[in-house]
Amino acid sequence: MDRAREARMGWALVAPALLWLTAFFVLPFAIMVGLSLSRFVGREVVPALSLDNYIRFFTEPSLFRGLVVSLEITAMVTVVSVVLAYPLAWIIAFQVPRNWQRLVLVLTILPFWTSYVVRSYAWLLVLGQGGVVNGALMGLGVIDAPLSLSATRFATVTGFVHFFVMLLTLTIYANLVQLSPNYARAAADLGAGRFATFRHVILPLTLPGVMTGAFLTFVLCMGDYITPQILGGGNELTLPQLIMMQLGRRGDFPMASAMAIILMAVVTLAYLACARFLRLERV
Repeated sequence: MDRAREARMGWALVAPALLWLTAFFVLPFAIMVGLSLSRFVGREVVPALSLDNYIRFFTEPSLFRGLVVSLEITAMVTVVSVVLAYPLAWIIAFQVPRNWQRLVLVLTILPFWTSYVVRSYAWLLVLGQGGVVNGALMGLGVIDAPLSLSATRFATVTGFVHFFVMLLTLTIYANLVQLSPNYARAAADLGAGRFATFRHVILPLTLPGVMTGAFLTFVLCMGDYITPQILGGGNELTLPQLIMMQLGRRGDFPMASAMAIILMAVVTLAYLACARFLRLERV
């Protein structure tokens, strides 16, 4: 009797979360899957159980190219952000006095407090033909004519890196400050130099923070629409941009749903790969 009562109380406590999850995740996802299997005929959605939208995505170069561009940009942003964030986190953790570390971290994440759209437009002004970069280069006599830096992949990657370096710095810093100095002392006693200590001791122990930040960077960058739209100039369309085009210009909800599910599948594969890597690291 007591067990039955505890079970009922447990279900009563879990029920609100289950209802919320069902209403705002399971049900919308099921609807999206159903739409992705439908057909779009004459501006009308025709219910069906067809894989035509998925086949079309992988066989039509203009659509599949969006996935390739998204993966290329995301890979570049993730690698560059990790390379820049690790030294910054290292400096904050080990070179800045502990009393000043909180202030430095606050200054590091200050751009988080600025609107995402505002930051993107700020980079558009900086990288534009009449912007700060071209003005400085022309003033120094390095170039004679303005460079086309905006509306390029370079601009998109720059805007992304500016945002994600801050995120990665926090995750890596959280791992670095938890390391005991005894690890480095033990490595030094065994004859390891600074580089060997970092490579064989510090880096493996901080990989969970690096991988966590890299995965968050991958997810957020892969699904972002605003930065490529503002800084990319539409010269290279990412997958989120193509999804918005299917919705806004054509009203093709089945195709947009299929593309959204493909995007979710890519993110899920990235999560599984990251989780497997971290499990192998713990072994």
